[in-house]
Amino acid sequence: MKTLICGSLAYDTIMVFPDRFGRHILADQAHMLSVSFTVGEMRREWGGCAGNIAYNLRGLGGAPVVMATLGDDGGAYRDRLESLGIGLDGVRHVPGTYTAQAFIITDLDDNQITAFHPGAMTRSHDNRVGDVAGVSWGIVAPDGREGMLQHAAGFREGRVPYVFDPGQGITLFDGQELLAMVDGAAVVACNDYEGKLLSERTGLPLDAIAKRVDALVVTMGGDGSVIHADGRTLHVPPARAEAIVDPTGCGDAYRAGLLYGLAQGWDWERTGRLASTLGALKIGSRGGQNHAVNRERVAALYRESFGSSPW
Repeated sequence: MKTLICGSLAYDTIMVFPDRFGRHILADQAHMLSVSFTVGEMRREWGGCAGNIAYNLRGLGGAPVVMATLGDDGGAYRDRLESLGIGLDGVRHVPGTYTAQAFIITDLDDNQITAFHPGAMTRSHDNRVGDVAGVSWGIVAPDGREGMLQHAAGFREGRVPYVFDPGQGITLFDGQELLAMVDGAAVVACNDYEGKLLSERTGLPLDAIAKRVDALVVTMGGDGSVIHADGRTLHVPPARAEAIVDPTGCGDAYRAGLLYGLAQGWDWERTGRLASTLGALKIGSRGGQNHAVNRERVAALYRESFGSSPW
């Protein structure tokens, strides 16, 4: 059963400044800022919500198909997805553009300065959900604004259940646009901060939003997650992380667990625990796609955390 992953593909260039920004930025001169940081460490990671979700879902044995855009520099990312056995039916090359990418500088206090170039992502609406056949579930994850609106509408028209994951893209939409995507979804997934923003923008409390969908999933980092479904609230504890290294991509890993459980028709407790396990695996390594994901490793951590096997 194919799962269509609508979202971004991006390169993340991450740099570490071996000092503190505050020592080099004069607060009273910020209006004429001119400063250069020499970074001692730099790495380039595969990123973007669609890439991260598909990576984790494929490791579980799922059948993800990515719907996203790549620029002229995207050949290596396409090759990577193909080598992992991830479907490329919805991946489009946008000539004359760069692939979306973020440039992130972090200092010794974990302050960050980020520059993000959307590039090919601004053409995400050129992709059509209806062009991919045999899809049983989907997700609308952060992407270009018009693309997110169109892909949500495409799932509705094709009567394909989907997860709406507004993520950091939530600020692109007004309340009515958000409600349209919520009302078409089977599941809404967000973290606790995004949940507050969703409530503020739509003018509805979260319990009212939960009544408009089959399930509302709210993640809370180290405090686990809460799933509002079937008129009840299920608290899912966090799985036991082997190490806490980098939270980048943990939400995407969690969503891959959700999608796997939904495609298999699992109950919410089992699905939530699998999602929690994926998040715990991810946080133990840097970047969104550097952790090993396979059914044996997932089952071992699930069993250690929850006392049973997911399979």
